[in-house]
Amino acid sequence: MTATFTVEGLKVAIGAANVLRGVSLEVQPGEVRGLVGESGAGKSMLGRAVLGLLPANAAVTAGRIAFEGRDLLAMAEAERRRLLGRRIALIPQDPMTSLNPVKRIGAQIGNLLRHHLDLSKRTALARAAELLTEVAIREPERVLALYPHEISGGMRQRVLIAMAFACDPALVIADEPTTALDVTVQRQVLQLVERLRLRHGSAVLFVTHDLGVVAKICRSMTVLHAGRVLEEGETANVLTRPRHAYTRALLAATPRADRPAEALRPVPPALIEQLWSEAHRLDDVAAVDAA
Repeated sequence: MTATFTVEGLKVAIGAANVLRGVSLEVQPGEVRGLVGESGAGKSMLGRAVLGLLPANAAVTAGRIAFEGRDLLAMAEAERRRLLGRRIALIPQDPMTSLNPVKRIGAQIGNLLRHHLDLSKRTALARAAELLTEVAIREPERVLALYPHEISGGMRQRVLIAMAFACDPALVIADEPTTALDVTVQRQVLQLVERLRLRHGSAVLFVTHDLGVVAKICRSMTVLHAGRVLEEGETANVLTRPRHAYTRALLAATPRADRPAEALRPVPPALIEQLWSEAHRLDDVAAVDAA
């Protein structure tokens, strides 16, 4: 079976600084893979590389990104754009800033549907109302006529999820979609993503720093630090029998409902220093090889 999404030896640099150092991972059809790591690990940068949204001063310096066996990096820009939003979709991190503040909800969903599915304006608005119903938004016709600031943060996130699944994507990149939400809404969002994933048959790359979220929704996971993969495998195996010291440290720093009295232990600074030292040594070796 061809993987939905494959990254092989991906390297990304911002100026002279390496932010992804040979990352490789794979997402199978219908799979939810968690991409875990602390802030600055390179999680969102990997997603941006896939979507062609790297900052102006960043560039892919090596590696391959394949979607359904086709190399995205080798595609013409126009061909790649036709995939983005339709076959490859994004649930962005911040529902407060990801919607256009001066356009109504209906116009934003409708424009997406008209662009990718070539629907008429009337048909697109009718489908937009159906999508809002799918994400459990009441009175969808009324909400379509509102601006983003007129609905709650949780509803804005539901709108973004509806837009992500609107065109039956094969791959959804969920970039920390629960970060800005309270715990109750987080749970609802996770349940919603899982329900829509099953309905549409999509694979999901779930980017997060929250191991509790990974335990709830992800079948497999990849642990990232300093742009390097430190550990990967089935979620149950990684969480119960972690092989890498960094994974064990992350677990020790995570609150657990079944052990509320257990003291949390921060990730040891010495371990972080060691990991960064290893990353810089890899950079030095790569620089010598390139010379």
